[in-house]
Amino acid sequence: MLADRNALATIAVKDLPAARKFYEGTLHLQKSGPEDSEAITYKSGDSTIVVYRSQYAGTNKATSATWSVGNELETIVRALKDAGIKFEHYDMPGSRLEGDIHVFGDFKAAWFKDPDGNILHVNNG
Repeated sequence: MLADRNALATIAVKDLPAARKFYEGTLHLQKSGPEDSEAITYKSGDSTIVVYRSQYAGTNKATSATWSVGNELETIVRALKDAGIKFEHYDMPGSRLEGDIHVFGDFKAAWFKDPDGNILHVNNG
């Protein structure tokens, strides 16, 4: 039923202007589609991300969105750090930390938060 349909990420925020500054200014996402006082739609590769105002913003303690960036992971992590991103460091079984990147054998990943505390993830997948 849904296997051949596209999915999109929806990320709750409290402060839409702060979210706009972060998602457009820091992450360089481009607006695409409808925008109103309650939501902004962005394009990210072939995916869509909707950032919307919610009183429950930042309450999710799990990853909200993931970008698989292949062999550009180190370059992207460095650019995000240069843009002011502070990366999360987690104690995860089977991993070691190399700078801001968690290494699980061949799989590498880094996590960071948006202004509302939503957890975002980049990896080399």
